[in-house]
Amino acid sequence: MNSNTATKHCLKLSGCSPVPLAHYLKALGILRVVAEQVDAQAAGYWRRERFVLQSTLDKAKIIGFFLNQYAPAPIVAPWNGGSGFFPKDNEKALQAIENSKSDRFENYRQVIQRARSAIDSFDLKNKPDGKTKDSLQQHCRNTFPDHTLKWIDAAYVLTEKKAEYPPLLGTGGNEGRLEFTNNFMQRLGELFDMDSGEPKEEHRAALLQSLFADNAPGSLTAKAKIGQFFPGSAGGVNTASGFEGEATVNLWDFVLMLEGSMVFASASVKRLGDHSSGNLAYPFCVQPSSAGYASASGSDEADSRPEMWMPLWYQPTTLSELLAVFGEGRAQVGRRAARNGVDFVRAAVTVGVDRGIAQFQRYGFQVRNGKSYFATPLDRVKVKINPKANLISEMDLWLSKLRAKAGPAKKAPESITRALLNIESRIFDLCKEGTPQRLQNLLIALGQCERALSYSVKWALEAGIRPLAGTLSTSWLPEPGSNADTPEFRLARSLASTSIRFDKNEEKGFAFVQFMEPLDSEAESKTTRSPKLKEPLKPKKGFDWNKKHDPDVQWSRKDLAGNLNKVFSRQLVKITKSNLGEFPRVDAAPAPLVDVVAFIEGRVDDALIENLVWGLRLINYDSRNPSSPSQSEQNTTKATGSELPPAIYSLMKLCFLPANLPDDVALDSKIPVQPQIHRQAALAANAEKASELAARRLLASGHPTLVQKLN
Repeated sequence: MNSNTATKHCLKLSGCSPVPLAHYLKALGILRVVAEQVDAQAAGYWRRERFVLQSTLDKAKIIGFFLNQYAPAPIVAPWNGGSGFFPKDNEKALQAIENSKSDRFENYRQVIQRARSAIDSFDLKNKPDGKTKDSLQQHCRNTFPDHTLKWIDAAYVLTEKKAEYPPLLGTGGNEGRLEFTNNFMQRLGELFDMDSGEPKEEHRAALLQSLFADNAPGSLTAKAKIGQFFPGSAGGVNTASGFEGEATVNLWDFVLMLEGSMVFASASVKRLGDHSSGNLAYPFCVQPSSAGYASASGSDEADSRPEMWMPLWYQPTTLSELLAVFGEGRAQVGRRAARNGVDFVRAAVTVGVDRGIAQFQRYGFQVRNGKSYFATPLDRVKVKINPKANLISEMDLWLSKLRAKAGPAKKAPESITRALLNIESRIFDLCKEGTPQRLQNLLIALGQCERALSYSVKWALEAGIRPLAGTLSTSWLPEPGSNADTPEFRLARSLASTSIRFDKNEEKGFAFVQFMEPLDSEAESKTTRSPKLKEPLKPKKGFDWNKKHDPDVQWSRKDLAGNLNKVFSRQLVKITKSNLGEFPRVDAAPAPLVDVVAFIEGRVDDALIENLVWGLRLINYDSRNPSSPSQSEQNTTKATGSELPPAIYSLMKLCFLPANLPDDVALDSKIPVQPQIHRQAALAANAEKASELAARRLLASGHPTLVQKLN
């Protein structure tokens, strides 16, 4: 019957789900086998966590097909010990197929013969190692029949130097002592009579269970290993009612799982990136990232194999269409291929993956249960456009260099490694939900990393990692009125955006961040000239590290108020040395008075303000005029009677007014700076003496106060 005109059936395969990996691969295997052997127009898709097969086969026909017509893929691995080709191997299953008369195994017999010829051509008596193994793998890739190349390209990736092994099939179809191809042949021997090719009726119920999750007696599961694909069936300590459980597997699960693995044939994606790593040439496979899941730790990344992101799609997709998606394996971050899990989650939300993919199920191949690798489900990520995630590109080069120097396996200060892990975790959060609060959390994480770097400047210089301060755009700031637009944020932004011009001729002020970490302000004005261009290039954004002792850095691990007093005291010293005679020009985004009052009265979170200051100081405020508050800010700057600041604050504030006061302020700002006023208030904690000095200073400048000293 012509499959184009035959009735199409939609079968919900309840035994196929995105988790565990064995059941995901089983779904791919069913689609691949049905499309190649029955209905070329068969299509599949995911709906409510289950796989749906759309084909000419109804439930009875698909059962009949797998029992009576299904021809297994001829997968062999003569490069592996335990594959059945060498004297110490279990040869029973391989020889049974080799001696079979059934048409079902015709292709298998041909490939086994080709494998034996390859072994003979290398005169191998035992399993090959080293360069011999590489040469044998290359020979197999060059001489095996075309229908076998899908397996070979899924098992290993040939690079210029040697074969590389992506994580899906272990080390070329071998995981520790579990050799996949030999076990595949053993499972086939248990399902079919090898002489006649007839199915063994006792395993019919196992097929129903595998495809449709029908209830079946537990005795149908065989005591055999399934490897990393199904951790729940791997056996081991505390996996059964006793002290230790045995590994069990549904025979059809194992067979169809390996059939599905061939969808990941890798040859067509080698163009995607770095040829030095075969993993980057494998579909949806990237280097591991120890972030984005609840149990994340640096040790996972150091011991893990590369991770894989399994695509889920909701529209009927044919095998040819699916192979095109897997063949391209597109995961782009800007113009480059995604290299690790953090890159991949960014690609998923910034038009960096193929259209039509709705979600990705992320798997990590991590060491669990002793030294075994398990395909561990880590996270589920929806593919959706998230404009906030685009902001990460502003620090892409900086982050890549930091990861290269401070990743879990690198020798870097522990504080910086922890800060990097925190950044990557916040990136995952932001990509999954682009709210202003999550963007702010990422900014705080970046600020904490900047702080850690400032405590390890020598290491940062040796690693070639510049400070991030002053490099991010104002797009990182939350929209007015959002849940991130809090009193703490407005106070922190006011501090972070502050710059003071200690010299009247200075074009740019001395940034507040330079009182927090050792930065070279001259880096902002340095320009470089290209030998091919007459005009100088644009100046560098941000700062460089100051290699010398910097007396201006006053920030320490003290509380916020203590640090602010130290910074202001240093500012007064610089003003005095500048001989300005008055408080200089100050550029900043002013905080509303009500927020200042809340800070004075202790109604804000000081720790959050400090964290926000470190993060917000990474923003380059030169791209807008920070001294002009937005309309929403202007509406909140007026305080009511109950929100007026304490009298002593108002009195002292009049003594330190910036030179660039608005025109509508009647008070003359040219009041000589007297550091003793602040010293008495902050350092000596003598509010009475400070207020007395402030009143005298104002009176001497022609501004008598209404304050009177009480006897």
